[in-house]
Amino acid sequence: MTSLTFTDRAQEMVRTFLDQSEGELQALRIQVNGGSPLAPAFDLSLVTDDDLDPDDVSVEAGGFRVLLDPKSAQRLEGAVVDFVQRVNESGFEITPAAPTNGVEAPMGALADRVQEILDQQVNPSIASHGGRIDLVEVDETDIYIEMSGGCQGCAMSRATLRQGVEKMLRKAIPEITEIHDVTNHAAGQNPYFSA
Repeated sequence: MTSLTFTDRAQEMVRTFLDQSEGELQALRIQVNGGSPLAPAFDLSLVTDDDLDPDDVSVEAGGFRVLLDPKSAQRLEGAVVDFVQRVNESGFEITPAAPTNGVEAPMGALADRVQEILDQQVNPSIASHGGRIDLVEVDETDIYIEMSGGCQGCAMSRATLRQGVEKMLRKAIPEITEIHDVTNHAAGQNPYFSA
């Protein structure tokens, strides 16, 4: 059974949208459509009972049903769904559960080579700024990294990644196609440079 939490505001908005459909739509479907383990991307849509797939996981959430394909159900375990309103945007926001210490490090030849570069070249260089970069996921030839310490929230983190780390990794491992930064920079508590 998937554990998924909707804030009161998110529940209210889903029920409002369902009510506006005058009974035509009966459930909310949430589907993973990319991203990484720390920053997944999702699609949310209202659906009818005809859209139910036999493999779907069904979750009750505050007076309405949520439908998830098995992969999405696994990625959403422990996630929180909120409805946010900011200056220039509003909409649903899904925050995945924080990884636990039991999360396994990426494995495989590419992961081993990336980790070696991070351990031997990158992290010793940024340690003087109190920073660290970890490999969190490998998807074929795409890699996902997370910055912490002085790099998390640092105004120079993008430059560090693109002009330093990415160049080192691409020179040593040319088959890497994309390097994704999944750091929650807004949560940085002690950035080396502040904007």
